[in-house]
Amino acid sequence: MKTSTLKIVTGGLLIAMIAFGTASFETSNDKTNLGLTTNSPQPTYHKSVAVNGVNIFYREAGDANKPTILLLHGYPTSSHMFRNLISDLSGKYHVLAPDYPGYGRSDQPAMTNFEYTFDNMSKIVEGFLEELKVTKYSIYLMDYGAPIGFRIAAKYPERVDALIIQNGNAYEEGLSDFWIPLKKYWKDHAVEDGKALEGFHALAGLKWQYTHGVKDSTKISPDNWNIDLQHLTRPENNEIQLAMFYDYRTNVPLYPKWQQYFRDHQPPTLIVWGKNDVIFPAEGAHPYKKDLKNLEFHLLDTGHFALEEKGDEIADYILKFLNKNNIK
Repeated sequence: MKTSTLKIVTGGLLIAMIAFGTASFETSNDKTNLGLTTNSPQPTYHKSVAVNGVNIFYREAGDANKPTILLLHGYPTSSHMFRNLISDLSGKYHVLAPDYPGYGRSDQPAMTNFEYTFDNMSKIVEGFLEELKVTKYSIYLMDYGAPIGFRIAAKYPERVDALIIQNGNAYEEGLSDFWIPLKKYWKDHAVEDGKALEGFHALAGLKWQYTHGVKDSTKISPDNWNIDLQHLTRPENNEIQLAMFYDYRTNVPLYPKWQQYFRDHQPPTLIVWGKNDVIFPAEGAHPYKKDLKNLEFHLLDTGHFALEEKGDEIADYILKFLNKNNIK
């Protein structure tokens, strides 16, 4: 068929479709008309903001008019640990993941000018939220993110939509034998005790944290520990990590306060916990059942950094849980 004939035929079909009301036109940039729903993953943006004089790097995705999920990373990593989860949640939620000072791509102020404590880290995250004018949020709390996030949640309970807890303690039952050398450091603060802990942020220690307890270590990208090493090997960062190890002792006396917050305010809470983690073992997950009534509980067959092996499963749990609790 010649091109001119084809044009006539297709033109006739188009006129017929209009006559019978079967033709449709793309007249806007509405993504739903292109087969892309608003639940599709949104781009992740990499930004920074000054908080109390410190440049804080963060990842952001999703519509800022939708409910916010604040992702708080653990030791010894950064917002990089949430790279896939951010995408998975971004179609339905506004997602924010900051790096703490001294971690990831955020500034590392000299220890003479900045207190590397959990109290101060929580103030930085508070300031971060204030700078972005975010006053309502759900919080994903993992490892160090738990004591940072619980400080904020207990201080501003009215701002918290929900808690998502992944291998983060609020009960002493979770302080297993793994913590014996740390407790010794808390008690004596001896240089030799600190030296014994430095292996955790050396290459072998990092790899162990990512791979111990997983079902298939070939699913765990070596990029994780290599990226972490980039900030851990900065000058003075070893001393910063030891300062945070020592300051962790200040979290334990706050456990009763956080437990009272759970009882008084009953935030909807989702537990998604790597049950093979020896740092924060499953014994630390079960006590949440004592104080929280609206609790969904999942132990996952993986290790400390559960998102690396069970990320899709965790994202699915989060989306269903928040939807069930009308956070949408």
